[in-house]
Amino acid sequence: MEALGMIELNSIARGIEAGDAIIKTAEVKLVGAYASCPGKYVVIVRGSVSAVKSAIEVGAKTAGKSLVKDIMIPNLHDQVFKALSCTTEIVPKGAVGIIETYSLATAVLVSDAAVKAADVELLEIRLGRGLGGKAFTILTGDVSNVRAAVDAAIEASQDDGLLAHTAVIPRISKEMLQTLL
Repeated sequence: MEALGMIELNSIARGIEAGDAIIKTAEVKLVGAYASCPGKYVVIVRGSVSAVKSAIEVGAKTAGKSLVKDIMIPNLHDQVFKALSCTTEIVPKGAVGIIETYSLATAVLVSDAAVKAADVELLEIRLGRGLGGKAFTILTGDVSNVRAAVDAAIEASQDDGLLAHTAVIPRISKEMLQTLL
């Protein structure tokens, strides 16, 4: 079973230090490590559940007070990896849902919950570059499934309060659709 782990920090220096500790702790594969707006740093890894869990625990401890959020998602849905790496085929299928978060880690967490809850396709998970520290997910499917997926995302984010806004657009205009592709 493959897991994804992620830490989000409000310090670039501490983020690099925590990322190094994560990689040295367990047999995990680095998915990404980078600075994002406004001065945040994100480290994303994947691997076995036990390896990711121990690596993220060490990363969070290393981050200390600079930690914004850490997540570990066992059995991550395959669509999340594709949407994070921009390798999804962007083919809107009816309605479009948008989930906007104040945390990059929360965006990944709610995206996984959304795609597991309903028959939708993740088009993109955009993590905080040029977004003032926010992130957003775009998904598509029929109206009822998109609504169910967005509702699941709202439910998944209730503990941290880092969900900004959501929208479900039953029939998006061609002009706005082009801005998403």
